[in-house]
Amino acid sequence: MHIKLSNRQQHVLWATVRHYVATARPVGSEALLEEFDLNVSSATVRNAMGRLEKVGLLYQPHTSAGRVPSDSGYRIYVDKLLTPSEIMRQQVQQALSEQLNWEAWSLDAALRGAAHILANLSGYIALITLPQTITTSLRHIQLVQVDSHRLMLIVVLDSFETQSTLITLPQPQDDVPRQESILEQELELLSNFLNHHLRGRSLQEINALDWGELGREFDHYAQLLQDSVSELGQRLTQQVGYSQLLVSGIAEVLRRQPEFAEVQQMQMIMQLLEVEQDQLLPLFFEEGVPSLEGRVTVRIGTENSLEPIQSCALVSATYRWGDSAVGSVGVLGPTRMVYEDAIALVAATADHLSDVTSTTGD
Repeated sequence: MHIKLSNRQQHVLWATVRHYVATARPVGSEALLEEFDLNVSSATVRNAMGRLEKVGLLYQPHTSAGRVPSDSGYRIYVDKLLTPSEIMRQQVQQALSEQLNWEAWSLDAALRGAAHILANLSGYIALITLPQTITTSLRHIQLVQVDSHRLMLIVVLDSFETQSTLITLPQPQDDVPRQESILEQELELLSNFLNHHLRGRSLQEINALDWGELGREFDHYAQLLQDSVSELGQRLTQQVGYSQLLVSGIAEVLRRQPEFAEVQQMQMIMQLLEVEQDQLLPLFFEEGVPSLEGRVTVRIGTENSLEPIQSCALVSATYRWGDSAVGSVGVLGPTRMVYEDAIALVAATADHLSDVTSTTGD
């Protein structure tokens, strides 16, 4: 948006946004003069507010009311007038480091914990996607004996997801029982073979393994392993492009944000979060309107393509594994959002998730 504002007009817009975010009430010139050190007359503030209204950055919800920021006003504020909160960045970093146990918890539990912390600190709905499998490759494969007739094939992905399947062994042709020690040695050799040939391969490549290399001594395992690995590959490939969305803070936002007290509006948002996540997820991964040097994307009001959240602001950032973006973290709240806090919280949470997942994956 290319609107040229004087320093005074920028200061008045900044003060109007800050007042309205804090009070949820339209603001007039006298209130701004009382609350902020503008060092000008009431007439000067009124003139500045009139100019801001004329270019569409402020509007009057009622004829006799003060003014409130428009979506465009918030956009100018976010792009040019705010500084992300260092205090909130430090608070969320400390909470994530102290309250989450990435080594002992599952990835799902840790991410749910991160969403809960983000919701509590922001006062908005926290949204975190589980890592996508679209770029996932195999990290480790292990064959484990369950009993004398069954094995378990365990596959660990570089997205930290674990999948397993049971393999039923055929009866030996000579009806001689398998020796426990020999079977253990064979499973270790087979696991090493599979890791050597499959580690680092994408899900689409696992059927390309030359199973003939198993050699004669492993022929009786070859078809079973090929079928089992192919089954796992198909199962995981079907998940490509789907990323589960973890949601936290709905009760918190209902308690703290008056905009979410409107029943019909909240029902539409709940429908989107609980039933129609497939519509919401693309907003996290499509290019949006970036801020904070491209690290965080802020979509305000009608910048959101989905009607149920066109009265909301969505602040999001991707978290990464190595050089690949694997998931997203964000907060959803009213356009009357404390953007300084929301941007700092989302950026710091995304950085923490990137650091932890990269370390866990090493």
